[in-house]
Amino acid sequence: MRIESLKPGEVFVFGSNASGSHGGGAAKFALDRFGAIWGQAEGLQGQSYGIDTMSGLDILQEQARRFLEFAREHPELRFLVTEVGCGIAGYTPEQVARFFAGPPENVVLPRSFLDVITRR
Repeated sequence: MRIESLKPGEVFVFGSNASGSHGGGAAKFALDRFGAIWGQAEGLQGQSYGIDTMSGLDILQEQARRFLEFAREHPELRFLVTEVGCGIAGYTPEQVARFFAGPPENVVLPRSFLDVITRR
């Protein structure tokens, strides 16, 4: 699923870097379209939510955990997760998808992540 626009209450979840320099990929798209904030790496920013994917898998895993916790605390929002970590960061869905296992109902994962999670 390619995300081109958002409805009210929807949030675009993208991969960022530690400095919040949203210069390429989904981060640039979030900056241009969905209110991502230059200089903010993690968390809710406009109609987007950043997860640092460039500082290693341990950081990505911890931020994915915090994201899922945030989503559980905000059932009024619907989070559309991109293939975080699988673009510029260079990871595969097999490396990243398990970090998003067991999401609440308001989190929509990419098909590639669901395929990995349901295989296990």
